[in-house]
Amino acid sequence: MQKLLVSVRGKNEAMEAVKGGAHIIDAEYPGSALGTQYPLNIYAIREAVPLDRLVATNIGEKQFIWSTASQAALGVAFAGADIIKAGLAELNPTLALRVLKTIVHHVKYWYPWKIIIPAFFADVELRKCLNPITQSQEVALNAGAQGVLIDTFDKAKRMDLLSYYSLKDIERFVRKCHSMKIEAWIAGSIKRDQLPKLWETGVDVICVRAAACEVMKDTSIRMGKIKKEIVAELVKTIPSI
Repeated sequence: MQKLLVSVRGKNEAMEAVKGGAHIIDAEYPGSALGTQYPLNIYAIREAVPLDRLVATNIGEKQFIWSTASQAALGVAFAGADIIKAGLAELNPTLALRVLKTIVHHVKYWYPWKIIIPAFFADVELRKCLNPITQSQEVALNAGAQGVLIDTFDKAKRMDLLSYYSLKDIERFVRKCHSMKIEAWIAGSIKRDQLPKLWETGVDVICVRAAACEVMKDTSIRMGKIKKEIVAELVKTIPSI
């Protein structure tokens, strides 16, 4: 089943996302691509959200100190996150694998049921380190992660995922993920009208924030408020719903 992930700032937005039918509730500060949340906020969201919905969160876009990355991942797992997303920006495949293996090893030692999703970025400069479409899958599989997320790094550019990749590129990414029995996730300022075509690529999870927000005067769309009515409209775009 294809799933919609909605990023929320706190438990009030989390309940709006739940009422709208979102499948995964993502605790995130929307100031950056994988903005981090305080552990107590993650805990409050997990306590508020029904147990039939998974709660995700992030440990940031860059993981250069392996021990620190492992501590962060274990900390958010303890706080209640079912899914931990770890950005691996600026790492080549060899280093990305080493860092991700360390994260997976430490989280799974205490929480073997938790889901680890590495995030790679579509931005042109970052693709020079690792091509998410063709190289991310081996990193995830060999590290023991359950899937791969492609996102956009620089939100200030206001460029969405389809500014970097065509639908055929995303289909290639999905096919390779599925051939290795891992999930294909996508994010990156995805707009409401882009969802139908993106679901057709076969992606397992689409992650949104701005697309689920009410537009507020003098406020960045990512800093808007999640509304259940908007989330419900996004959920309706999923072919199987």
